[in-house]
Formats: sequence, C-alpha cells, structure tokens
Amino acid sequence: MVALIFRGGRVVGGSTLTQQLVKNVFLSNEKTITRKFKEFVISVQIERKFSKDEILAMYLNESPYGGNGWGVGTAVEMYFNKPINELGLLESAFLAGLPQRPSVYSPYSGVLDDDGNPYWKMRTQAVLAAMKDNGYITELAYQDALASMDSLKFERAASEIKAPHFVFYVRSQLEEMFGAEVLEKGGLKVTTSLDWSMQEKAQMAVTEEVESVNKYNISNGAALAMNPKTGEVLSMVGSKDYFNTDIGGQFNVVVDGLRQPGSSIKPITYLGMIQKGYNPASMLMDVETTFNRNEVEKPYVPKNYDGKFRGPVSLRESLGSSLNIPAVKSLAIVGLENFLNLAYSMGLQTLEPTKENLSRFGFAVTLGGAEVKMIDLVTAYSAFANGGLKIEPVSILKVEDQDGNLLYEHYPVEGQRIIDEGETFIINNILSDNNARLLAFGANSLLNTGKPIAVKTGTTNSMKDNWTIGWSQDVIVGTWVGNNDNTAMSYVASGITGASPIWRRIIFAALDLGYQAPEWKMPDNVERVELDAVSGFRNHDGFATKWDFVIKGTLSNELDPIHKWLKVCKGEEGKLATEAKIAFGDYTEKEFIVLKENDPISEDGRNRWQEGIDAWKSSQTDSRYNNPTEYCGAESDINVNLEMPGNEENISGEDVTYKIKAGSDAGVAKLELYVKADGKDFELKKTVEDQREFQDTIKLERGKYELYAKAYSKSGSTNESGKIKIGTGGTEWNYTEPTPTPTPEASSSANT
Repeated sequence: MVALIFRGGRVVGGSTLTQQLVKNVFLSNEKTITRKFKEFVISVQIERKFSKDEILAMYLNESPYGGNGWGVGTAVEMYFNKPINELGLLESAFLAGLPQRPSVYSPYSGVLDDDGNPYWKMRTQAVLAAMKDNGYITELAYQDALASMDSLKFERAASEIKAPHFVFYVRSQLEEMFGAEVLEKGGLKVTTSLDWSMQEKAQMAVTEEVESVNKYNISNGAALAMNPKTGEVLSMVGSKDYFNTDIGGQFNVVVDGLRQPGSSIKPITYLGMIQKGYNPASMLMDVETTFNRNEVEKPYVPKNYDGKFRGPVSLRESLGSSLNIPAVKSLAIVGLENFLNLAYSMGLQTLEPTKENLSRFGFAVTLGGAEVKMIDLVTAYSAFANGGLKIEPVSILKVEDQDGNLLYEHYPVEGQRIIDEGETFIINNILSDNNARLLAFGANSLLNTGKPIAVKTGTTNSMKDNWTIGWSQDVIVGTWVGNNDNTAMSYVASGITGASPIWRRIIFAALDLGYQAPEWKMPDNVERVELDAVSGFRNHDGFATKWDFVIKGTLSNELDPIHKWLKVCKGEEGKLATEAKIAFGDYTEKEFIVLKENDPISEDGRNRWQEGIDAWKSSQTDSRYNNPTEYCGAESDINVNLEMPGNEENISGEDVTYKIKAGSDAGVAKLELYVKADGKDFELKKTVEDQREFQDTIKLERGKYELYAKAYSKSGSTNESGKIKIGTGGTEWNYTEPTPTPTPEASSSANT
C-alpha cells in the first residue's frame, strides 16, 4: 500500500522495504506520480515471486552503505574488515540501520545531534531497541551492547577519504540540492573548488603543529582557506585527524564548531570606530578602567593579555597589538547594537542584533566573548580582503549525472557592498603593519610575513580557543587550535605557538602555489596626511608628527585638545596663568599632553574613564602628563592693556585707532577709555560692556594727549592700564611751546 501526499507539486510516499529495493535498483529518484506508480507495481510483482527472506537478501546486497559501499558484504569489509560471519551484535545492528540514510548514519559523516552525539549511535540504539522489543535479543544483551557502544571501532581503510571534512560538507550540500535519495543512489560527478595541493599542505600543517604542542593539552586544530573574491573554498581541515575518535576528529570545527574568537573579532570594533570618524592615529588611553553604568551594576575591569598598561596609544597600535582596554572603550563608543549590526551584515550569523543577543552580550563581546563559526568568520573577513563586498562560501562548481548531463553549475556574481572601500583599506593597512604589532608581538613574530598580508590573532581568557586569521587580496586563511571537549589549554602564545604556526605555513604554501599578495591600493576617498604624533589631530606648533591614512572629509579642523602649549605662570610653571596675567603678558608657555576622556556609559554622572586616567598619570614621571589645573593668581584679578596706539607715538591725522584688551577668570564686566588733553584733566571717552577686547577710532584734534584704559571684573575688581602719550594732527607727543624772548627797552641820553 502506498500513501501519496501532494505538497506544492512534490510527491511524498511511505515506502516498504520492497519499495526501497525497487527504488535503489530499478528506478530513478524522480519524485513523480508515475514513478511512484511504477514502484508500487514492481513491488507487488517482486513480493509475489520472492519470499521475504529472498527480498531481504536482495535489499541487503543492493543497498547503499555510504561512500562507494554498496551491499552489506562490501560494507562489512569497509567498516570492520572481517568476514560477515564474525560480526557481533553491535556491529550487525549498526549495519542494519545504515542503509536508511548513510550520509547521516555513517560514522565518517561527522554529523551530530543537538547534544553532540553521532547520529550513528542514535540509529544503532534504535535498531537494538527494536530487536529487544520484538524478542530477538534479551534485555541483558541489549544493555551489554549499549555499554560497548563507545568502544566500537571502525576500520580505517587504506583508501581513506581524501579531505573527509570537505567531502562530507559537500555531501550535505548536495543532499540539500538534490535530496538524499539521489545522493545515496550515486552516479553524480561533482566538480568542487578544492585546491588539492593546498589541502594536503594545510592538513599536514594542522597535524604536525598540533602534535608539536600536545604537551600543552592541545589536541586538535582546524583550518580554512578561501578565495576572498569568489568565496571558493580552497582547503578545509576540520580537525587534526578525521579518523581519531579520541579527539572527536570527525567533528568539523570549521563548519559546525561554535567557538569564541577571542581578539580576532576586534577588526569589526575598529571598523566601527573608523565609521565614526576616528583615524588610525587617533589617541586612546590604555589604562586600568572600570566599565559600569552605576554603583548597582557589577563593574567590568578588563586586563591586557600581559597585565600591562601603556597609557596613550594610537588606534593603529591598539588594533595591531590587540590591546584590550582600548578595544572595550571603542566598543562603548561604537555601541553594542552598531557592533552587532556590522558583524551580522558581514556574515556572522550568531551575532545577529536580536533582543536576546543585545541583553546577553556585554563589553566582553569585543574581546571574543560570543561564539562564532570559523567558516562565518573567514567569510566575513573576506570583505576586508576584497574591498568591502559580501561573498558566500562556494564549494560546488558543477554537478553532472552519470550520463554527463549538467545538473548544476555555479556562476560567480559580484557580492553586495557592505563596507566602504576606504574603510577596508585602513583596516588592511593596520593589520599588515608589523610596526603596529610591536607593543605585543615584537618585530619577529610569526605574523610578520614581510608582505602586505593582514593578520589578526585571538585567544580566549579561558584558554580554550586560539585563532589566527589573515589575508591578502587573493587568499584568506583562518586557523584554530583547542580541544573538542572544550577543556582549556595549559599554554599558548599568540604569534608564537598554537594557531599562528599553522596559519604561517598555510599562507606561505598558498604563495608558493601562485596565490598573490599585492600591495593594498589606496582608494580615491583616502588620503595620507601629516598628523600630530601624540594626538592624531592635524600637525601644529612644530610638535613631532607622523603620517597616516584618513578617510577624506573626516579629519577634524578643531584645535588639538590633547597636545598643546599651555600658558603658565612665570616662576610657577606648575600653575596656569589667569586671564588677567595673560592679558598683561605675564606668563610663559609650556608643552603638555592633556589626557581627558568622557565616560559614554555612565548614568550616575561619575566619569570612571577619567578616574582611570588620573590614577595612571599619578604614577608617571613625564611632566607633560601633569598639566596644571590650579591658577597662580586670584580668580577675581583683572588686568588690562591699552595695546593701541603705541606709547609716544606721533599720529599725522586726528583719527586715532585704539585697542583695549583685558582678562579675568571672573569675566570682564566693563572697559573704559580715558583721554587727557594737554593741560586738562582726564575725561571718560568710551564705555563698553561684556567684552574682553575692544577696538575703535576716536577723533582727537591737533595736540598732545595722554590715554589709559580701565577694566572692571564681574567680581567687582578693577585695574588700570599704564598711561601712554601721543601727538596728533602733526603735533609731536613731546612738543613744547617755545618761551617768548623779552624785547629790550630803548635807552635815554642827555646833552652836557
């Protein structure tokens, strides 16, 4: 009897063992009513002609058992390498359950259930339970078989599957494309993207390098290489040894493993910073910092990998040397939701900005506190390598049937732009800059390839995962070491041991095979500019400079608030000069680095970021960090200068330009100009309010004058400038009227 159900044009049927035999041997796998009818008719004829035992024998001898294994005899040799009459109960139960779905129930498939158990165990247990329930075995035999399940050994045949993790990855995709029935029947010719030469070198690198660090409780490793332009998978090593059951070798860490990426996730955080207008030279403070919104919330105090704090560092150094505190600050500036949006848009499926993720993830997400899959991370970072385009992994290029008919062919298409090309250039430039890595890795780490290859490492705080992922424009390679049972490694050093040696071997193997690492080309929307070496603002005041890249239009024109000359008191350079002293010119200038940060997450008004900075400053010997905050004069003091005209100046005309300048920290309330004509008293000629400076012209008739200015502070203090003398209208300032010469009187004479 056949039950037919029509769903959207597809025919789904429930099959007897005889029908499965007919399907496997006599008919195609097309899902049509006609085929189902033929299957039913042929099944009826077979059941009339043959006994049940004969049908069962035919079924066992013609069914697929995984790979190239057809028939139970072949399967016994392939899985256990022994005569069929030597099979035990457990082995027989395994083989009995296998034909239903070999691609899943094969012990070499690596397919696990939600609890991490191989499906073959679940299927074998179901067969044993059915045998017990139908009286074929006793309860004791059933329990003994279950107890020995974990010790069941499968033959590691001389003709092992090449690139097994990749093969089963492709097989699962084929099953999704064509269905399990077509796949199990076989006959398909599949052209894949795998570069066999690179695959061999990658497998060798993983196996040998993991063996070399086994003493550090590192039992497994994985690697994935892709073409970042097309998404084509070039090599896939899902474990150190696919056939090693002690380490869970069949589990494909690349495709199925959810692992914490550690600091290898940081490029996304700093991409967010660049999108907010920061540049590689922008300064961040690497000091011990407490992150929490209020006193009720549990504080988060991250540490750097080496426990050190480096004070002011550039964004370039922060990313290149993988410093943790600047990364957490950057996440706070970018915002968690923006970070998750970026990560998800790039292809990290587990970092979707759902309500659950937004409430579950904290600041540690930028240090790799959220799980990702290697295939997703490598795919996401392909957007950096290809200039900002999103690609999808490609493993199947073409599929043909046994007659050569084309069933599928992959046609490359350009991906959607998800990142600005200039932004990817800056990330690539930072991560391929060996100088940016000096703080953490030194000059000669395994990350230094001597070529424009961007690379980032990551190690989780728990020491359970160690990553290296790096790329050129032609190839991207991700590597991982750890343990499938999630136990911690006893030691690993990024850039020296663990994933880095594997990555280095594979990336150089790729270069040897002809994959290129050309220079990163600067896009039109990026410019190289000269910046202040400390702050990353525009260069100024003759301070030391450095050159770096910025997105055009993002460099601030504001005065540098960090690296600057401060006006300090003469003789008291540890104090700021008041406005009054500055107005009077009673000050000197000194270089300082003013370290201030706002705490963007504080909800109680407390600036915890600045508290961390101030604590760090107190331990420093560089006097530039100790910028003064106190003043050497009283706040209420006021000074005033009459800057124009000059003292003892002769002015040819009668229009006199004057300029008054005053200063007071309390604020200037009023300015006055007093003028005294020669031989007269001083008169108030001009009054202005609420201005520190004032310039105007006054008409003074030909003659000599004295002038002075008076200023009033808003606190009530007053002061007067010095008096100056001028001459106007051609009269010199020091002109003196000549004293008249007396006229002699005429003398009288007498005649004698």
